[in-house]
Formats: sequence, C-alpha cells, structure tokens
Amino acid sequence: MGEIKTNVPEFDKIAREVFAPIYPVIAEQIQLKTGITGGKCLELGCGGGYLGIALARITDLYIHLLDKSPEMLEIAAGNISAARLTTRMQTILADVQEIPLPDQSIDLIISRGSIFFWEDRQKAFEEIYRVLAPGGVTYIGGGFGTAELKKKITARMEKENKNWRAMLNKNIGENAPETFIKILQQTKIPFFEINRDEAGLWIQIRRQEK
Repeated sequence: MGEIKTNVPEFDKIAREVFAPIYPVIAEQIQLKTGITGGKCLELGCGGGYLGIALARITDLYIHLLDKSPEMLEIAAGNISAARLTTRMQTILADVQEIPLPDQSIDLIISRGSIFFWEDRQKAFEEIYRVLAPGGVTYIGGGFGTAELKKKITARMEKENKNWRAMLNKNIGENAPETFIKILQQTKIPFFEINRDEAGLWIQIRRQEK
C-alpha cells in the first residue's frame, strides 16, 4: 500500500505473503458495510487480484479486476484460474482515469492501496461515479482489516522500508481524510463518507436509487 516502488514480482510477493491475512478480513468488512452481495463489482488497481478473489468467495458478485500493468494482470489471471473463478471474474487493462465500462453499470467498486498512486484523483473519482449504478456503493482506500494485523505487518515492513511508518501516516493518518474531502468536494459527487480508524481509511460514495 502507498508508495512502495518495486518490480512486479517483488510487489506481488509482498502482497501474496506479507499481506495475505488481510484480504479475507477486508472482504468480510466490505460485504458487511456495503450490503452488496450480488451484481457487478469492479476492483481498481487490483494487482494480483487477492481482494477481489476473497470477495468472490463469499458473495455472488461478478468481479472485474482492473489494473494498468499487464504483468500484474497476468498474475491476477493465473490466480483467478487457480481459484476456479474464471466464470465470475475477468481482467481489464486500463487506468482508473479512463474506465472502459458503461455509465452506471457497476454495483460495487472496491480498491485497497491503489488510490495513493492515482495521478489525477479528481478525474478518477469522477470516472468512478460515472460507472457506479443507482444504489451502488464504493469501498476505496487503504487498510489492514484490524489494528492487530496493521501492527504485525508494520513491524515486518519497517525492516524492508525505513520510510514505512511516515508513508502510512501520510496515506491513512489523522490528516488524510481532509486531503480526500478537498478532492471530493471538487467533483460533482453529491454523497460521500470517509471512515478512518486504527486499521485504515475508507471512502464510501453512493449513487442514489432512481
């Protein structure tokens, strides 16, 4: 999550090994807090697709995994196949600033960690809202599922990256919500909510039912 800059195999190794415990936890939180268990889901900046796969296992959602890295999507496709979810998941090579999906076509939009890489966050949020269906919700941000998991992962990641704690504070610390509020207020999105706790920060955007 955040500004880790590494090659694809190294990035995936961290996601697959260090962060592995968080995906089922966050998937359950998404299900509980959004109430959406069917329809179409889009995961932005999916990487190896670990969060989307965890969510697919506990819902009936059809899930699109979007990433701008072909190498990441190759890994994601392999993970989808290994999980035997090829009939319910597909990959999309694209940038969050230009999502190649129809207006109001996605019921649930999720993303963990990629928001900190987005070059034009305002444009990205406007695209997200464009494809969000009536009654649709987002669960976008960064987090670890629980404070305990955050503590364990931070202890491990600090050994690899001396700037890890400062990066976390910038991305999901006390002042982070204000940064996103300013960006979202510049869009035409009528309703959004930012929830931050010890374990992370999540943005929920809703499109009202027609």
